[in-house]
This record gives sequence, C-alpha cells and structure tokens, in this order.
Amino acid sequence: MPVLRHSDADLDFDVRGDDGPAVVQLHGLTSSRAREDLIAVDLVGDLTGCRVLRYDARGHGLSTGPRDASSYAWSLLAEDLLALLEHVFPGEEVYGVGSSMGSGTLVHAAAAAPTTFSGLTLCIPPTAWETRVAQGAGYEECARVVETAGVDALVEAGRLTPLPPAENPDKPVTWPDVALDLLPTVFRGAALTDLPAPDVVATIDLPTLLLAWVEDPAHPVSTSELLHDLLPQSELVVARTHPEVLRWPGLVSARVTASRSGQVGRPSLAAQPGQEP
Repeated sequence: MPVLRHSDADLDFDVRGDDGPAVVQLHGLTSSRAREDLIAVDLVGDLTGCRVLRYDARGHGLSTGPRDASSYAWSLLAEDLLALLEHVFPGEEVYGVGSSMGSGTLVHAAAAAPTTFSGLTLCIPPTAWETRVAQGAGYEECARVVETAGVDALVEAGRLTPLPPAENPDKPVTWPDVALDLLPTVFRGAALTDLPAPDVVATIDLPTLLLAWVEDPAHPVSTSELLHDLLPQSELVVARTHPEVLRWPGLVSARVTASRSGQVGRPSLAAQPGQEP
C-alpha cells in the first residue's frame, strides 16, 4: 500500500475508485482500516462513482507515530489529513467522513482549511469541552491499565461494559490496532486534546451531517447537539436502535451526491433542533 511521510509519521493509505467526487473516511481512536473492516464499520460502503481515500491515523494500524503524547492531538492529526489530501487529491474539494476521533480531526481540519472540503459527516462525535475533562481521566486510566495489567485486561474491561443500544449487538471483540508499546502514549494524547473553541467551530460554514447515538458516555449526544447549534449548515440524526444505524451509510451517500450537485440533502431521520434523545 502507498505511504506518505508527513512530519514525524508514515501514513499508510489506499484509494478505491478511478473517477467521481473525492471522499475521505477517518476511523476512531485505537482503530484502523483493518479493524473497521472486521467490525463492519464502513459509512462509505454504499458509495459508487467516487474516489474514496482511507488511511490509518498516525500510530494506528500500518501507520507509524512517535512516542510523544502531544503528537496525537487532533490538531496535528488534522495536519496529517490535509497533507494527505493535498497528496492524493491536489487542489480538489473533498467530502470528509469521520467517526469519533476521526470527526474531531475533521473539525480541526475544516476550521483550518474550509475550502478543502465540500461537506462533512461527523459520526458519533466524542466528548468535547466540558465533558472532555472526565473522558481525559478515563484515557489516563486506560494507559495505566495497559502498562500495569496488559492490553488483554483493557479489552476484557471493555467487553464487560454495556454497549449503546444502537450499536451492533453481534460486534466481535477486537483488540486495539496500535502497537502495545505505543498504546499508552496514544491514550494520553487523546486525554490532552479537544475540539477547537466554540467560536472557531461556528466559522465552519459547510454542509454537515451529524450522526449520534444514545447512551454512550464516550460519544454523548450532547456533543452533537452543541455542534448542531454552532455549525451554520448542520443536520442532526440521532439513532436509538441498531436498524437506524444501518441507515447511516445511505444518508452519507445522499450527502455526497448532494455535495456533487451543490444541493444540500436533508436526512429523513433528522432530530429537531434541541430535541433530547
């Protein structure tokens, strides 16, 4: 697979499709392209007639990364993303799709270079601002568990944690796709980072689809609601059951098609502004 050297990381990526609009998909913390394939998480799987870029974030999967927690801030991951987009799709507008950490990366990238993107889908945005402090403490604990008890203990603790009701109940148990000696650093990097300030987020004037689900403390609906209030062209979809999540790839496909035609699509499952789950 091709690799781009950027700053202090080698970014491993692939592109499928030969023509059509450019799309990039970003994964979440401790995941990768291979892990998302294993657990059948592919929001761009319904896309046809597009060029789809997928890559492993620094320190994840087949990409390398330094042993410096500050190097895993979302703002630096956004710099990786922008360098990769300029390498693969030079001068083009790209539709961005990101899950969890990937959505945080996209928000930073869109704030820094809004003309790079034709639109965004932010899937299960993670904790931010006020809720980020407690989550950061949780990531520090994850790092400590890995260092003292090993990654198997971390995976077992995760296995015993109830899934959000909308998540796939048959999802296989998977291990973090991060090298064991680097995993604590990646967790500590996640603990240190956050979304841009709200007033900066409010400047992102791009068609944005927000996909959230209920009862997930690491990805609270409150983050999506705050983003929905801040982003001028946002639409919020809240899933309460897994069948609703299964409709998300179709919503993303409709958004990419709309971005190509210059029309902003409106998803059929949208919550009303301010609606509580």
